[in-house]
Amino acid sequence: MKTLKKLLEENPRAPLSVAADDSVFSALELMAKHDIGAVLVMRDGQLAGIFSERDYARKVILLGKSSKETLVREIMTEKVLYALPTQTTDEAMAVMTEKHIRHLPVLDAGKRVIGMVSIGDLVKETISEQAFLIKQLEQYIAS
Repeated sequence: MKTLKKLLEENPRAPLSVAADDSVFSALELMAKHDIGAVLVMRDGQLAGIFSERDYARKVILLGKSSKETLVREIMTEKVLYALPTQTTDEAMAVMTEKHIRHLPVLDAGKRVIGMVSIGDLVKETISEQAFLIKQLEQYIAS
């Protein structure tokens, strides 16, 4: 079973972030440009929250707010669930499934962001692990 640290090392990419005082519109532009569903919200180098498509849909569109006039800090999720790099992909997937979230920041012991995983990242990894196991079993049976 692979740890999140190993997964992030194999797929290095810095998580994208915005400032709490950025407009929702600029955060959405960044997300669209990079084809992602969430960005971290940073304040003074620390994780202050997370902003996702779900936040936008539920807290801007449904409430009739303007994305150009609304600031990220007004609608971001402040109580961010996160994972530790020592957790396995299965453990992270279990948390995400139980809490109905699609993005999970990974923080080190000092609470510094070292990456972010999506449910898609974890599903790909699970499929890859299962394909490897099936191939091993097929080779064992054939010999």
